[in-house]
Amino acid sequence: MRPTSIALTIAGSDSGGGAGIQADLKAFSALGVFGTSVITAITAQNTCAVTAVHEVPADIVAAQIEAVLSDIPVSAIKLGMLFSPEIITVVAKALADFKGPIITDPVMIAKSGDALLQDESIHALSEQIVPITTLITPNLPEAARLLGIDEATTTNAMSEQGNALLAMGSKAVLMKGGHGAGATCTDVLISTSDIGLELSAKRVQTQNTHGTGCTYSASIAAHMAQGQSLNEAVANAHGYLQKAIQAADKLTIGSGHGPVHHFHEQWK
Repeated sequence: MRPTSIALTIAGSDSGGGAGIQADLKAFSALGVFGTSVITAITAQNTCAVTAVHEVPADIVAAQIEAVLSDIPVSAIKLGMLFSPEIITVVAKALADFKGPIITDPVMIAKSGDALLQDESIHALSEQIVPITTLITPNLPEAARLLGIDEATTTNAMSEQGNALLAMGSKAVLMKGGHGAGATCTDVLISTSDIGLELSAKRVQTQNTHGTGCTYSASIAAHMAQGQSLNEAVANAHGYLQKAIQAADKLTIGSGHGPVHHFHEQWK
């Protein structure tokens, strides 16, 4: 019997269902991967705002990771909202010996503009999580905040910032251009081991883009859990996300930034 492809998401819960743990598990499922999860924070959230955040105690986060990894053969891990230095520390310690790929989405700000990472956590993320990461997937504001500089406005600047993030210890960086201007969105993949990629797509005119970052990184993890190389996984995840955005307006969810359509291939 063929082994089941399994991925783990360590992230916050989005009660609105469009991002976080919920988006990750939907992406895993849509791509044929069994999803496991560790919840780091509970958010009261909908398409318009994050109205409350409850941090899960760090020892409970550690216990969840231990429970999953001690029994279930996880092939790839996606990290999302880690929120506090305490949670970052226990996650880094718990994953120090993990042999598979770790995909880190440095979640900092919700689509509504609400903070999802404490200011004091930026240093901890850079020092403890980035060095154990196979791929970090910042958008332009997140990359600028990690580096303490202005946002990139050109693909050359994106590459320069990506290389600066590589110097922090990650094996690869995917600079996401969705927050940029213009009719085309370009993502730049920079790696220490493979030839880089530039992936471009026409910008879709929709307000339903909630969960794009979560979905992108989770789908990369799902593809890598199935044995794909980093470049293959990123390219395939890029294609999956674009279709999910293109189909987003087929859903009518809330009155703000609605989610992308994770099940665009399954729901006909």
